Amino acid sequence: MKTGLFRKPLFLAATLLTVGFSLAPFLWFVSSAFKTQTQLTAIPPQWWPAFSMEFFRSAVLHYGIFHYLINSVIVAGSTTLVTIFLATLAGYALAQLPRRVSQIILMGILTCAMFPQIAIVGPIWKFLQIMGWLNTYQGLVLPYVALTLPLAVWILTLFFQQMPKELEAAALVDGCTRLMALVRVILPLSAPGLFTAAILCFIYAWNEFFLGLLIMTDPLKQTMPVGIALFQGEHVVPWGEIAAASFITTAPLVIMVLIFQRRIVTGLSAGAVKG
Repeated sequence: MKTGLFRKPLFLAATLLTVGFSLAPFLWFVSSAFKTQTQLTAIPPQWWPAFSMEFFRSAVLHYGIFHYLINSVIVAGSTTLVTIFLATLAGYALAQLPRRVSQIILMGILTCAMFPQIAIVGPIWKFLQIMGWLNTYQGLVLPYVALTLPLAVWILTLFFQQMPKELEAAALVDGCTRLMALVRVILPLSAPGLFTAAILCFIYAWNEFFLGLLIMTDPLKQTMPVGIALFQGEHVVPWGEIAAASFITTAPLVIMVLIFQRRIVTGLSAGAVKG
């Protein structure tokens, strides 16, 4: 009994320490975003911000972050839609195969996703150059789809495999085609998996930096991570504006994950346990 009482406070302290260590950088740049220039450069540091909007106004008026934001929405949204559409068809097809065969194919798909970006960026860039897709939305969406598709296929395949076969068989008996059975019966029951895959694809495309930097060299087509990285000038690094723009970029994702965290956890855990 005493051991249990000792372990509980120790576990709580370790949890709080881990959470605090993880949140410290995030809370620091949030605090920096709402400081004034005087507070930002003060020595010793001032921890509590004045909740000034100075850096937000500068990020909008001087650095034009809204067009970066629009580009990110277009690229991340398009990537998510295309990936989920293709992953749904691929996952449904794999779910019809014997379990051992589908597992081998899924392992091959996931293995392809393990290659580092630096190893594949050369062929991707050359292909996009030949197609004339450099500095275009489709030129960035295409590699993003290729990189997010393996995880989405894996998640949806596991969900489709756990669907009762009797439901699909009943739909086929009632005159549905395979596609109609997928749309009318399987997809509504697989909503947690679809939502989980969509959220993960969107977050990846929203935060991706390396390919965005190489493919989108036109400032008018660059996404938020690339635009923020290019804020710094030759002699000055605008830390306040960078913090404000980072806050604008991160806040929607944090809010979205907090709102839908139960669906995300349900989607991941259900696929892992039942698949």
